[in-house]
Amino acid sequence: MTEITLHHAHQTRSMRNLWLLHELGVPFDVVVHPFGKNLRSEEYLKLNPAGRVPALEIDGQTLFESGAITEYLCEQFPEAGLGRAIGDSERADWLVWVHFAETITQHCAALTQQHIALYEDHMRSPIVMKLEAARIGKCYAALEGRLENRDYLLESGFSAADISCGYSVYSGRHFAHIEPFPRLCDWYARISARKGFQKSLPPDGECLYAKEFYEVPA
Repeated sequence: MTEITLHHAHQTRSMRNLWLLHELGVPFDVVVHPFGKNLRSEEYLKLNPAGRVPALEIDGQTLFESGAITEYLCEQFPEAGLGRAIGDSERADWLVWVHFAETITQHCAALTQQHIALYEDHMRSPIVMKLEAARIGKCYAALEGRLENRDYLLESGFSAADISCGYSVYSGRHFAHIEPFPRLCDWYARISARKGFQKSLPPDGECLYAKEFYEVPA
């Protein structure tokens, strides 16, 4: 049996790998780390030299970078149907949307820094906040276009591409509203109702985001 341990911090990029593991239906362990300096410890840096989550230990190997972990897990467990193998007609689209998720998330990370990590008002930049929120909106528009006449990002149905982008939209909703994008709203409601998503949510009182939405200061 494959032994899997995911190093995870609530509401961070590792959430997309946690969600994927739940959807794969394979046994795994989770080590939950607080979002802080502990990730820079000498012990943890052996798992992820950038001092971030995720890190995945699997059968004596260690992987980091959530997109790489997604690809690897889908290759290891193809029977779940969440990846698209080399030669599949949807392989290229699957790769695009799995990794487009990081385009969204980089803007979410910038806004997380502005609203949460920079804890005093004089450290923050309303201009940066507005620019990054607008960029998330452009990413939403790209997803809205892709979802025309589709229930999921691929014609064949739900896949790890929806998981990857779904986490990014979950995070982005703290900074940019999805309501102007009706197809995106329907898709997000559909995927966030899945048991795998619900199981990947943080317990009450252990959230990185204390607010449902962070307004840009005037």
